[in-house]
Amino acid sequence: MNETVYQKLLSLVSPFIKKKDTIMRRAISPHERLTATLRFPATGRSYECLKFSTRISPQSLGKIIPETCNILYKVLGKYMQFPNSEEKWKEIATLFEERWHFPHCIGAMDGKHIEIIPPHNSGSYYHNYKGKHMVLLAIVDAKYQFLQVDFRTNGRISDCGVLQNTSFFEKLVNENLHISQPDDVSDNLKNVPYVFFADDAFPLRTNILKPFRQGLLDSAKKEVFNCRLSRARHIVENVFGILASRFRIFQSPINLEPENIEKVVMGTCALHNLLIEQQSNTYAPVNLMYQENNYDGSVISSGCDR
Repeated sequence: MNETVYQKLLSLVSPFIKKKDTIMRRAISPHERLTATLRFPATGRSYECLKFSTRISPQSLGKIIPETCNILYKVLGKYMQFPNSEEKWKEIATLFEERWHFPHCIGAMDGKHIEIIPPHNSGSYYHNYKGKHMVLLAIVDAKYQFLQVDFRTNGRISDCGVLQNTSFFEKLVNENLHISQPDDVSDNLKNVPYVFFADDAFPLRTNILKPFRQGLLDSAKKEVFNCRLSRARHIVENVFGILASRFRIFQSPINLEPENIEKVVMGTCALHNLLIEQQSNTYAPVNLMYQENNYDGSVISSGCDR
């Protein structure tokens, strides 16, 4: 994060995190609160470790960081706005088609299992076959930005179960998302609906597409469909990869109370969208990612090999 973006962020959160001095001691300034909060997910260090670089006690950090992350998620809401009109959905679909050559895609969805150290006496509530986790369900657009995130479900629930517990799925079923009506893609493709892409863990619906299973790949057309869909859907996997590489808190179990974990995770998702929007060249540079050769379909590797 460069200084310009940091100063902009500081001006947004300062009115909400500024505290008054008392006759006993000087209040911790918004600048100190914000820098400590940004260091926590970026480094993945504990409160005990951060006290040396921030000069703030672990007890105070335990209050400051979740509170500031919650404020970050709220003030950065304009960078994570869910489309509410047919025009905005069509803008997303147009960009997906330009970049990934798949028409009428309005978002890619997937779940990321975030490892935590569960509360005492929680039993198997957070346990699944991968370990002890909470699930981050995300829908992303073609610009590597989150459209919507949900992080309230324990790891025992599958991705499909997480989806069905969200307000997004309820609106999707009740057709309250203001998605554009099906229209023609070409002379050969008529009345095609606008859809979200997902993997095999999600339900197949008119507005949710997923690949054909391996046993059903009995034609070249199905294989091409799987290739195109997977190529476009992998953008959500890339977003999770960027998030985990830039915020190292996701690379080890998070040792916080579940409600504080939610605030930190949601705050980092909002920061991700801000940095993609404001300084994507340094936050997620193109030369650090695999790219595809448009002529022969081969993969071009770059700095990601080093």
